[in-house]
Amino acid sequence: MMLEILKAILYGIIEGITEWLPVSSTGHLILFEEFMPMDVSPKFWNVFLVVIQLGAILAVVLLFWNKIFPFNFTNKNRPFLKYDIWTLWFKILVACIPAAVIGLLFDEFLEEHLYKSVVVAIMLILVGIAFLWIENNNRKKTARVTRLEDISYKDAMIIGVFQLIAAIFPGTSRSGATILGGLMIGVSRGVAAEFTFFLAIPVMAGASLLKLIKYGLAFSGMELTLLAVGMVVAFIVSLLVIRFLMSYIKKHDFKIFGYYRIILGIIVLACFFTGVLSI
Repeated sequence: MMLEILKAILYGIIEGITEWLPVSSTGHLILFEEFMPMDVSPKFWNVFLVVIQLGAILAVVLLFWNKIFPFNFTNKNRPFLKYDIWTLWFKILVACIPAAVIGLLFDEFLEEHLYKSVVVAIMLILVGIAFLWIENNNRKKTARVTRLEDISYKDAMIIGVFQLIAAIFPGTSRSGATILGGLMIGVSRGVAAEFTFFLAIPVMAGASLLKLIKYGLAFSGMELTLLAVGMVVAFIVSLLVIRFLMSYIKKHDFKIFGYYRIILGIIVLACFFTGVLSI
């Protein structure tokens, strides 16, 4: 029991770090599971892999509460409904449509056929290369969108299509794909990152709810403990990582994450060729 709790702590740390950095949280969890699997059923592992992300979501809600809560209960001189935030949420929902449709229709198929370490490795490399290419291409360009409210519904849908790629291929990184999409259409790094954070709230909440419904809430005491530990750790680590990332991108680009992805992907592929990992 204690060993499994320690593993849940480690998974929570990995989730909290990799969920918000554009390096693929699911990909890292799948890879880590190859070397230190949890002593749980495959069915519960699939639930744990997704539901642990709720801890990371709570970190976004806490840090950006004033930017995402659409009601005004404190200032009587201002409207009760914050229309700019409501508009932002409508754009977020538009961006969620592509991934939501695919997730509902093909969730089990994608898990069975694509949630493999070799797929993670390939997508780590490909998206890493894409980051380097886009950052080099944008080096002398001025961002077209520098405020959240300036993101159009068309921009939101395009970013949602990029999120769809992450929903299909583990190792892509949901945050990495949406940030890439934002950068490609002229959204500034800071705005792309924030929109990605907010986009994660309905996406992860919906994915977690879907997993819980399919599992049937028939958790054992140990399973509930593992979920709770993983979520709490992911929440605490996410608070630190989100603050770091928002500070980092004020002065730096995303190239370092591109290099990291390429190196890690090559290492994983090398492990296949040497027999350390199995496909």
